[in-house]
Amino acid sequence: MRPLGSFFLMVIVALLLRSTALSSLATRGIILDALAFVTVVWALRHGDAWGASFGFFLGLMADLDAAHWLGRHALLLTLLGYAVGRLSGTLVRDSARTQFALVACGVLAHQLWASPFELGGGFVGVPFLLGRSLMATLLTAAVGTLLLAVLRRITGRPLFRHASRTAQKD
Repeated sequence: MRPLGSFFLMVIVALLLRSTALSSLATRGIILDALAFVTVVWALRHGDAWGASFGFFLGLMADLDAAHWLGRHALLLTLLGYAVGRLSGTLVRDSARTQFALVACGVLAHQLWASPFELGGGFVGVPFLLGRSLMATLLTAAVGTLLLAVLRRITGRPLFRHASRTAQKD
């Protein structure tokens, strides 16, 4: 029951952050992609099956929350959760470089996937959206890596299990 409770708590926190604090930052040009960050962290911690499930549920809830096309976020976050979960068994998950690279790749993929939906058929805004995607990628990866380092320091132990223990448990 505990993993399921943390599953729903993480989804609720991510959606609340996205629709409150982070949306006010986005109006000022500071874009932090909470959906991709939380999906990457969840998949790193719990593996591919849970990562894909988390990404799908979070994406579906985000689609319902924002009242736009269903599946817009759900598809990419599902694939992101699965890919990061598959990689999590072979990577040093507590490495800040690994976390930065995975968050950056995840956010870039999510931003590049979501951007064409905002163009509305024209290509006039492409340079702006590409610049915004790059800015969101760099900001989210930097802030996310810093947040994970602070959490690791506060808890005094690694946030992610060792890859060999994960393989034995599954």
